[in-house]
Amino acid sequence: MANKRDYYEVLGVAKTASADEIKSAYRKLALKWHPDRWVNGTDAEKKTAEDNFKEAAEAYSVLSDPDKRAKYDQFGFAAEQMGGGAGGFDFGGMDINEFLRNIFGGSFGFDFGGFGGGFGGSADAGQRALRGRDIRTSVKLTLEEIANGCEKEISLERARPCPDCGGKGTKNESDIKTCPTCQGQGRVRQQTRSLFGMGYTIGTCPQCNGVGKIVTNPCRRCGGTGLERRRELVKVKIPAGVEDGMQITIRGEGHAAPRGGQNGDLLVVINEQPHPQLQRDGNNLFYTRIISVMDAMLGAEVSVPCLDGSYKVKVEPGTQSGTVVKLRGKGLPSVQGYGRGTGDLYVKFQVWVPHKLSRQEKETLEKMRTSSSFTPDLTREDKNTFDTVKNIF
Repeated sequence: MANKRDYYEVLGVAKTASADEIKSAYRKLALKWHPDRWVNGTDAEKKTAEDNFKEAAEAYSVLSDPDKRAKYDQFGFAAEQMGGGAGGFDFGGMDINEFLRNIFGGSFGFDFGGFGGGFGGSADAGQRALRGRDIRTSVKLTLEEIANGCEKEISLERARPCPDCGGKGTKNESDIKTCPTCQGQGRVRQQTRSLFGMGYTIGTCPQCNGVGKIVTNPCRRCGGTGLERRRELVKVKIPAGVEDGMQITIRGEGHAAPRGGQNGDLLVVINEQPHPQLQRDGNNLFYTRIISVMDAMLGAEVSVPCLDGSYKVKVEPGTQSGTVVKLRGKGLPSVQGYGRGTGDLYVKFQVWVPHKLSRQEKETLEKMRTSSSFTPDLTREDKNTFDTVKNIF
């Protein structure tokens, strides 16, 4: 999971891309990396083509599905842990061309004379809007905050539109001109020769950096960038049930883009703080309660910490060390309803045996040593309890 590239980056589309834009981007990548196109390449080139083709197919399989895309947008690759999220993609022996026909319909061919036709898309597609950079930060949460969800205030230093020029890079609209190098397209195209004949490479215009416009009289405050750095406070709502390492995406709260482009995103990584008494495993919580020999023999009522306060638990007479009691619904909820619902709290009793006894205590216990009540008897019930405890812990 850690080595995967962002699916939007794989397809080369913005995170606000429409379904048609995602489909068009995948078509171009499928054409470029289809293994049949690389049959005359080296083994390394064939392997690269196959890996890139499958990577693009996996990205499309997620971003083309509204439900999977929504989960992926919110939680990234951590959505896999919530069931049906990002998920991996496996051809499972399917013929690649058959896979393409299922998605696009009709036949799937190639145009080796360049990339200008067929699926469309070139430098003539129009000016490319710039996008601000994402910001990654982390937030510390206690188990109590995770159980109920919370709102955190995060201090960020980020690029914001210049107040003097309103983010345009100049105070006067007349000083914004069409870039003479790319004619306002934001990209330039160069002809190249390859094994398959003449082709084209498309790159960002070096003069306008992809904006399609240049500023002839830049703003003095921002130097024509249209941006300045400011420290600001951002309120982030954390849903209940998040886990350590999970990433939450806040759209548009990253760095601003120059000259009215799309803001980047704020990526908030969850840093779960250890609880002094409870241990977490998924949605379930575990707690070990030490009880005295007398409480184990005679029974008692003990207090157990829960995330919503303390809870009274009855210790049955004759409780064995290692006995586990389950408090249903006292665990953690699933994130936004994805998963198996609210977890449970498991309480394990450990019987404390005193290290030192007075002479009178020893004499009293010696009299009871030979009693049948103090002779170990591993009954069927006790053995089942032991097996249960062994499986849980």
